[in-house]
Amino acid sequence: MRILITGATGFAGSHLVEALLAGGAEQILGISRHAELPESWRRDARIRLRSCDLADRAALETLLRDEQPEQIYHLAGYANTGRSFREPEAAWAGNLTATLNLYDAIVRWGDKIRVLFVGSGLIYGDPEDCDLAYDENCPLRPPNPYAASKAAADLASYQYTRSPGLDIVRARPFNHIGPRQSPQFAVANFARQVAVIMAGKQPPVLETGNLRPRRDLTDVRDMVRAYILLMAHGRSGEAYNIGAGNTYSMQEVVDRLIARAGVPIDVRPRADLVRSIETAAVRADSTKLRHETGWAPNYSLEQTLADTLAYWREHLCASQ
Repeated sequence: MRILITGATGFAGSHLVEALLAGGAEQILGISRHAELPESWRRDARIRLRSCDLADRAALETLLRDEQPEQIYHLAGYANTGRSFREPEAAWAGNLTATLNLYDAIVRWGDKIRVLFVGSGLIYGDPEDCDLAYDENCPLRPPNPYAASKAAADLASYQYTRSPGLDIVRARPFNHIGPRQSPQFAVANFARQVAVIMAGKQPPVLETGNLRPRRDLTDVRDMVRAYILLMAHGRSGEAYNIGAGNTYSMQEVVDRLIARAGVPIDVRPRADLVRSIETAAVRADSTKLRHETGWAPNYSLEQTLADTLAYWREHLCASQ
């Protein structure tokens, strides 16, 4: 099986590569704007990386003809929700235009391959009832340019299954966290600050934004396992929510990280870190995914936070 992954060196992409290899994958091609394999992958002949910009349709078609993939996991895209308010054009280009370019390149190539489109649970927006869990039939009400561009790419993915008839499964992951996530994201940022404080490199003050929002938090390793199951068992054209189904406030996350630190840490909110538009609560109904693939999360939030904090402590040691 020849597998192509867009965004292979990103947070979820890197975990997906490792999960596929652990499952016996023999050929994985990652594409990225910067074709440099991570150090840990360089001695593994099963992994290759090619430089390709998803804005270049001709280059994409050439790559597909050269590599002849049988499966494509499409993870690449613009990922920063907060920053998308300041640079909406980049969000639309990275999420919608890049996705359309990939599909058009597949159509021109002319082969019948299976694609997993990885979208976002944020496309649902604010629930009418905070106790509501989103299922796949809920209306899409994206509240920011990131979510709107993901929603448009999700709908385009469905349209391409109808005409010209591509084989595309749509994944709608909710918040996923874990080792190697960028500190641009809240939980990784909190864990990094705690690790720096534990190392004595920062005063015992953790700076945060709004800690009231509640999020459905899933370990990235559980998330990519769902991607693999959907590639194998998902129905073409269908959308599948992915989330553990439990919500936690950011305050609870901070409290658990501080408890692991074993040292006193003050929490200091910063006004400039508070988003002007913030969804109060987000929870996934993943019944469809569970019934059709047998997926269930393996990692508890406590384990994920422990592993994330350990990653940042090791990262700090390695950078000294």
